[in-house]
Amino acid sequence: MPRRPVVGITAAVESARWTVWEDVEGNVSQRTYSLTVGDAGAIPLVLPADDASAADADQLLDMLDGLVLAGGSDIDPATYGAERDPATSGFRAERDRFELALARGALERDLPLLGVCRGAQMLNVACGGDLLQQVPDAGTHLHTPGRFTDHEVRLEPGSLAATAVGAELVSVRSHHHQGVGELGASLVVSGHSVPDGIAEAIEAPERRWTLGVLWHAEEERRSPVVGALVEAAKQEVAA
Repeated sequence: MPRRPVVGITAAVESARWTVWEDVEGNVSQRTYSLTVGDAGAIPLVLPADDASAADADQLLDMLDGLVLAGGSDIDPATYGAERDPATSGFRAERDRFELALARGALERDLPLLGVCRGAQMLNVACGGDLLQQVPDAGTHLHTPGRFTDHEVRLEPGSLAATAVGAELVSVRSHHHQGVGELGASLVVSGHSVPDGIAEAIEAPERRWTLGVLWHAEEERRSPVVGALVEAAKQEVAA
């Protein structure tokens, strides 16, 4: 039986509560990520933010055949050299450092990489880009902080995003209030929300499989986007 690929999923750092533990700092990962990765045929491995691992990202990346930069809180604007907008909050410096190191290491070795929501934003930052700390319609029906909204995204024909989704127009669920600003090196925008035109997908055409989506692709249990990442990870195993 062929070896299943191992796909790392970055965990959030959040205050959590369970049984007798109240408001303690925890490594948090929604099960939707591990379930979709597992359903697609890979072994999900949740990765807690850790400065020692960030300092030696190669050792951790050696264990992986694919990487998911998961969604979560805002990224510290200092990470991309900007002043903080009042709309930006909840960032965790340890997580930022960890994911930035993993993203750059994965890009350097051309490891299959999927960024989801915050993860797509981190992908752009890792490539030298910056973020819109508040998209123009944040708080309206398309991009509402704190709750999911449904809308459509139009994907560029022939793009990795369209190939992964299997269509050029897709209905998605999102709740981001920030977005991609100046694009990082080697990245292109391959999807826009309908009708407001906010960038919703970015990718690196020069890489084997590097994709960021601002919507929560993991919320779809048989997610074609996560499935496409796992298929790319399987090729990593076969290589």
